[in-house]
Amino acid sequence: MSTLINKQFKLAARPVGLVKRSDFTFEESPAPSPGPGQLLIKVLYISLDPAMRGWMNAGKSYIAPVEIGDVMRAGTIGEVVASNHPGFAVGDFVSGSQGVQSYALSDGKGLFKVDAKAAPLPKYLNALGMPGMTGYFGLLDVGQPKAGETVLVSAASGAVGQVVGQVAKIKGCHVVGIAGGAEKCEYAVQELGYDACIDYKRGPIFPGLAQYCPQGVDVFFDNVGGEILDAVLTRIRMRARIVICGAISQYNNTTPIQGPKNYLSLLVNRARMEGIVVFDWAPRYGEAVAQLAAWMQEGKLKSKEDIVEGIETFPETLLKLFSGENFGKLVLKV
Repeated sequence: MSTLINKQFKLAARPVGLVKRSDFTFEESPAPSPGPGQLLIKVLYISLDPAMRGWMNAGKSYIAPVEIGDVMRAGTIGEVVASNHPGFAVGDFVSGSQGVQSYALSDGKGLFKVDAKAAPLPKYLNALGMPGMTGYFGLLDVGQPKAGETVLVSAASGAVGQVVGQVAKIKGCHVVGIAGGAEKCEYAVQELGYDACIDYKRGPIFPGLAQYCPQGVDVFFDNVGGEILDAVLTRIRMRARIVICGAISQYNNTTPIQGPKNYLSLLVNRARMEGIVVFDWAPRYGEAVAQLAAWMQEGKLKSKEDIVEGIETFPETLLKLFSGENFGKLVLKV
């Protein structure tokens, strides 16, 4: 295995504001050989997610931060190229969290086999992966939509948003999206089946909320936070449910995070705001993947990926998430 070269990005500094290439070190070294009970994975695809920005920060969160000098954490899809593990054979494709590197040693914990014949491998980082499960459990278990209710989704064409919108339609809801740009809004309506989509880049979203959610919002699935969340809080209905999945508008702040100014609307409308971290549903991942895959096979669920080639481009490609440049789930092809 010494002829295989492992390329790795390691965290070199805690970023301030937007991530820079200098916040990482890029290293090349011979790929390791698996010992007893281990396997070597050739990483094929790396998931790039907004949550990665939070993982770089020190301090308490739902998961320990990436330590300085460690390989940057990331979800991955890879192929087993050497194995001394009874549960994995050479040629198996596996999903896991092997980080931003081209080869990874594993003891098998946290790995799941995926079927490359059932769906293209990048789908397992999108609708059939963590984003899909986040949308599935966040909407159905936390949002608890009922047929006929109005479901509003921010970052509607993003990795999580596209799943939430489609599942809400499957459940018989009136679904409205918020996205940046005419192309993303058109995709949300024409391809994902949203009833309408508000383009926040055209200006304040209040007119769109009044037009497309005339009776108010029953479920708001929020991936953005900030001003978008504040605006929606003025339009929620009695007993509304606000699902806090993320706040991408706030992740690179160098000033204090903007909290909801209109939170008293929760009191007036007896509404509920609750966070979603997909790891809490780990025992039920299989349930979600089976249902999402069935909907995909039935043509009820689509999955769009934005694939960028070259592990060397990692720092710059990650920034596409925060500029809104990506269209669909952002994936790095190693």
